[in-house]
Order: sequence, then structure tokens, then C-alpha cells
Amino acid sequence: MAYEELSQKIIAGVGGKDNVASVVHCTTRLRFKLKNEKIAQESDLKNTDGVITVVKSGGQFQVVIGNHVADVYDTLIKEGGFADGGQVADDYEDAKNMSILDRFIDLVSGIFTPILGPLCAAGMIKGFTAMFVAFGWITTTSGSYIMLHAIGDAFFYFFPVILGFTAANKFKVDKFVGMAIGAVLCYPDIVALDSSKTVLYTLFKGTFFASQIHTTFFGIPVIMTNYTSSVIPIILAVWFASYIERWAKKVIPSVVKTFLVPFVTLLVTLPITFIVIGPIATWLSTAISDVTVAIYNFSPVFAGILMGAFWQVFVMFGLHWGFVAVMLTNLASKGFDPIVVLSFGASFAQTGVVLAMTLQTKDEKTRSIGIPAVISGIFGVTEPAIYGLSLPRKRPFILSCIGAAVGGGLIGFFGTKAYIYGGLGIFAFPSYMNSHTGINMAFYGSIIAATVSLILGFVLQIIFGKNYVDIKPATVAASTATTTENAPTVSVAQNVEKYNKPTKLTSPLSGEVIALADVKDEVFSSGAMGKGVAIKPTEGVVVAPADGKIALVFPTGHAIGINTYDGAELLIHIGMDTVELDGKGFETLVKKDQEVKAGQALVKFDIAAITNAGYEITTPIIVTNTKNYHDVKVIGTKTVKQQDELLKLE
Repeated sequence: MAYEELSQKIIAGVGGKDNVASVVHCTTRLRFKLKNEKIAQESDLKNTDGVITVVKSGGQFQVVIGNHVADVYDTLIKEGGFADGGQVADDYEDAKNMSILDRFIDLVSGIFTPILGPLCAAGMIKGFTAMFVAFGWITTTSGSYIMLHAIGDAFFYFFPVILGFTAANKFKVDKFVGMAIGAVLCYPDIVALDSSKTVLYTLFKGTFFASQIHTTFFGIPVIMTNYTSSVIPIILAVWFASYIERWAKKVIPSVVKTFLVPFVTLLVTLPITFIVIGPIATWLSTAISDVTVAIYNFSPVFAGILMGAFWQVFVMFGLHWGFVAVMLTNLASKGFDPIVVLSFGASFAQTGVVLAMTLQTKDEKTRSIGIPAVISGIFGVTEPAIYGLSLPRKRPFILSCIGAAVGGGLIGFFGTKAYIYGGLGIFAFPSYMNSHTGINMAFYGSIIAATVSLILGFVLQIIFGKNYVDIKPATVAASTATTTENAPTVSVAQNVEKYNKPTKLTSPLSGEVIALADVKDEVFSSGAMGKGVAIKPTEGVVVAPADGKIALVFPTGHAIGINTYDGAELLIHIGMDTVELDGKGFETLVKKDQEVKAGQALVKFDIAAITNAGYEITTPIIVTNTKNYHDVKVIGTKTVKQQDELLKLE
């Protein structure tokens, strides 16, 4: 399937481009933030060629694609017309409806996901450079080492600049202001102050917070620290800057905003960062690092068993981002991380299980998925293996968790630690090599743990998982169904037809009836979102076509959803691309979850204002749960008035 066609189907499946708040991608997934997940067609997406599965977690609607996700993402951005890296609406505040945990996951993933590629690449270069030194291939004084080390280390040294950009994007701050804040934290004269021999006095002497004061800012003592490679200080600084920038935009006249807003933002944010935010963030980073290491030191083996057993579950729910943040904090404050490395065996255990499944299966399709899944699993990318093969069959996934637990226990036993954030799978080995001590038993322990995890996963599947390889989809669906809210949706749909009772719907508008196939927007005209009809309105009022409850109200007022008491789910989309008007010309008269009566006014809109702005006013009325009916028939004539019979759902 061409990526253009796949992208169009994905856009339709998530509810159309107007339902997308933003979309980014990671190693294998398109990560959507939708304005309303209820209108997304999950089952249709899961049955789309080119889509492995759909996962809902951490406030994200994730479409798992596989190893070629970057190419699909690039095409999807073009097909959907998404600008600014997939961001659609800067003022869309979906976080208000998210739990605290979901907000945390969304925050961390939003900041770190865009940089995972170069972050891993830089870590791999740094790791291989350390390995070359350990093997005696190059020396630390050679030009080769200096250049390779710079290529690998610069990304981490100037990490605050990188995070300044991504955090600014997340907190809706001028991106170059975010980068400027990070650059100041890494400025040579600032870095030098931390190691200055001039000590004015010691602040908080005799306490945990005791700090030598090397300089002041207009008489105010500044607690200096080395912010290069740090994580938490820049994130908090940009978060603080977001409030300063918003305030500045409100009070500064428009004619001078271009330079005075960043002037005020930088001049207020950075001194506060050095005096207050930086020291607090540094103490917080140290505390987080000390706590996680203390837990690890209590029992490295037990910690490894737990982390190994549950790591794949953490990844499914997006909870691993919290551990990634802890890892980066540990690396910055201590120079090593003993926590995330405990999960190293998971990808190898999963690969071993899927390798066994590939050899056991009699189904060509399963084998065609298994072979590339094994290859990508060796390199640490296991989503195709998990969602395509082991998880839908349940027991193989559990067996992989057992193999990962044993691998994690071995990692804890050997005391293996990560000294850089490096690659995945076999590319992660150089990350576990201490550049000061070279190759030791801790490093060999990572090789032993990976090997044991791979073999154990393979053997466990051969012995205990054979009968679960070629289970039919309907059985799989029944065995993997879950009722946990926001849990990943990975089951395969059963072939059970379910139809709503027949009903009739009246017209929500007065105007000319137009066949849905003649609508200019392909998402609607193709019927991908469901069957229905369109109306070119002559009056600017939308009324309820039946008794029901409001399912969604778009913030811009250009679209509204209603679920009738007879079971029909409707989307009324006023005009084409009218989301770009940002609510101008629209007045919403109802709110989400409000009960309405047939004929009750829902939205008022200014036809003249919309058409004068250059937008098509034709309004599709879509039955989004068309699959629950045998047929959707248009019974309205060429022109209709509000509450005339329009659609017959059988």
C-alpha cells in the first residue's frame, strides 16, 4: 500500500484532520492527541493494512506502524496539511481533561520523543568511542578520539539547549527563547563559576543544602552549579518562562512585541533561574537520583526482577517515560544509571519468544510478521513483535516477561550500569562500558543477561507456548479483552455483527441536499468516516435531528457531535476547513453531555462571514457508527427545511 493511501486512511480513522490536536512519532508509532477520541474508528484502523494495532495511553491515541513509521509520518503530515511538526492548534488545552499521571506522561514524552533519534545516535557514538579506547584501538590524546568524542558528547553537553527547544514547543514558548535560556546555562563563563576558586562565603552551612557562593547578582547570592548535560533545570526554567511570556504579551503594545516580549522573558527568567529555579532543580535532581539508587542498593537482584518483568507493560502504558527521565537525571548527577539498564533483557526475551513462534507457526501471515519482528527485536525495537504476535496471544507475552525478569535479575546481580544514554538492543552494549575502568564483569554481565533472556524466551515458548501460536483471532480477542480505562487496545475484533434498531433522522439545516460523494473533502466524500449526506445551508442555525445527548463540541464551534437515544452517532461539520477560522463566525449554544430535544438549536453561524473568508459552507452530516446499520439511506429531497425527514437508518 502506498504511504499516501495509508495516511489518508489513518487520518480518516482518527476522526479526520479537524479532530487532530497534534501528531508526532517515535520509533514505531504515530502518537496522536485527539480532540475527541470517541469519534476515532479504532476497529477500522486496526484492520487497515500497514497498521499493526492501536494503543490508547497517556492521553495519546497511538497508531502502531512499525519500523517505517518515519516515512509514513512525513507523508501523513503532507496529506493532512499539518504544519509545525504536526502541531495543529496551539490553544487546544486537552490537558485539562487528563489525569495527573497522564499529564506527566504527556509532558515527558512531548519533550523527549522528538529528540530520541539523535539522542540515541549520539549515545551510540560516545559508547563506541569508549569501546575503541578500551580495546586500545585509539588513545584519548589522538585526534580521532577528540573528534569522535566531540561528535558523541556535544549533544549531551549542550543538552539544555536541545531541551530548551523541545520544552518551549511543549509549553508554547518562543522556541528560540527556549534555546537561548539553555544556551545561557551552558555559557562558558557561567560554567566556569561553578569551579571558581573564589569563595565569598558558604550559604546554608551545616545543612544538606550547604553551598559555596562564588558570585552575586546585584548583591543577591547565586548558588552556582554546572548545568551542562542537566535535565530538570532547563525544563522548569522554560515552564516559568511560559508564564512570563504570556504576561508580557498581554501588557506590551503590539508594535514593539517582536523584541520586547523576548527581552522581558529572558531578563526575568534567567536571573530567577540562577537564583531560585536552578538550585532547587539541582537539589531535586540529586534527591531523585539518591532515592532511586537507594532503592536499587536495597536489593539489585529483586529490583532487576521487577523492572525486567514489568518493563514491557510500562512501555505499553507509556509509563517508561518516567524512568527515562530518572535515567537522564542519574546520568547528569552521578555519571551512571543503574535503573533502566535492568530492563535490558526485555527486548531479547521478546525476540526469543517471537523467534520460537515463527518456527512453530503453520500460518504464512504469522511467519511473514515474525521474521522482520525478530530482526527489529535484535536492535531493540519490539513493538511489531509485541503488538503483532505475542500480546494478542497472551501467553507468549507472559513468557517473554518471565525471560525479561530473569535477565533483569542477572543485570542486578552483576551490577551492570549505563554510563550514557545509548542505542537499543545490541547497540546498547557500549553504553554499559565504564570509560574509566574499561571492560569488566559488569559489562560481561550485560552480555550474559541478554543471551540468557533470548534463550529462555525461546525455550519457554517452545515448551509452554506452542498451542497459542495459531489461535484464531476471535479466540484471541476474547482472551485479551480488558476493561481497564485507558488500557492499550490490542485485541483482534471478532466477526460478530451488531446492528442498531432502524430509525429516521430529520434535517438539522435548511438548504440544498448534496450527495456525500460530491463533497470536496475526500475524508467525507470517501465515506471513510461513515455514510451520510451534505447540505448547503441557507440559514445559519444547526438544530438537533433527534432527541439525544451532545457527544462533542469543538472549541472552534465549527463541528458538533450528537448521540441520539436510538443509538445513532452523528457528526455535523459546518463547512470545509472552517477550523482555520478559529471560531470566528460561530456561536455554540450547547455544551458536551447536555441533553437536547429534536429541533433544539445547537450552533449559530454566519454564512456570509464564512463564505467571505473564502471557505466552502457545504455541511456534511455523518453517521459515524454506520457499521452498526445495514444501510443509511438519504430520503430528503433536493431541498429541505429544518426537521424535514433526511436520513433513514436501517
